[in-house]
Amino acid sequence: MATSPKHDAKTIDQAIGRVASALAAKHAKTPRLLLLGIANGGIILASRLAQRLKQAGLHPGLGTIDISFHRDDIGRHPIPKEFSPTIIPHDVNGAHVVLVDDVLHSGRTVKAALDELFDHGRPAAVELAVLIDRGGRKLPIAADVCGLTLEAPTDAKVVVHLDATHPAKDALTIRAAAHPVP
Repeated sequence: MATSPKHDAKTIDQAIGRVASALAAKHAKTPRLLLLGIANGGIILASRLAQRLKQAGLHPGLGTIDISFHRDDIGRHPIPKEFSPTIIPHDVNGAHVVLVDDVLHSGRTVKAALDELFDHGRPAAVELAVLIDRGGRKLPIAADVCGLTLEAPTDAKVVVHLDATHPAKDALTIRAAAHPVP
C-alpha cells in the first residue's frame, strides 16, 4: 500500500530548480555539456533540467541512455516491453556528461548507465545529478548534485512521477517493495 506523497509538486519543482541552479553555476563555461536521462525515470527530469539550463544561457545536448542490457538483474527482470533506446545527440568523446536520474538508491542503475555510456566513447568527465537520494548504496557511487535527500525504509520503494505535460501533477510516493532489493 502506498503512503501519501511526502513532497508535493511545488517541493519537487523547487528540488529540480536546485539541481538546475547547481549545474548552471558549475557548467557556465563548460563546452560540450551533455545531459543524458537514464531510462525511464531520468528522461523527463533531464528534459526539465535542459530547459532550465537554456534559460540560464547554457546550451546542453539532451539525450537518453538505456541500461536494459547492462543490468545485473536481467535474469530476474527481463527487458521491459516499453523502453527508451539510447539516443546521444553528439559524440561522447571529450564531452562533459551529466547522467540524470530520478532516484539514487543502491547505485546499480548508475553503474549500468556508466557501462552503456562507455560503450559509446570516452567522455572528458561524467557527473551524476539526481532528484532524490534515498541512501542505501550497495556500490561506491554518490550524486554530484541532488535535489532532495530522503530517508526511506530499506524494504520500501520510492516512486517519483514527473508528468511530462503537467508539472502540477508531479508526485512522490513511498510504498512497500514488491521484491526487496538484494
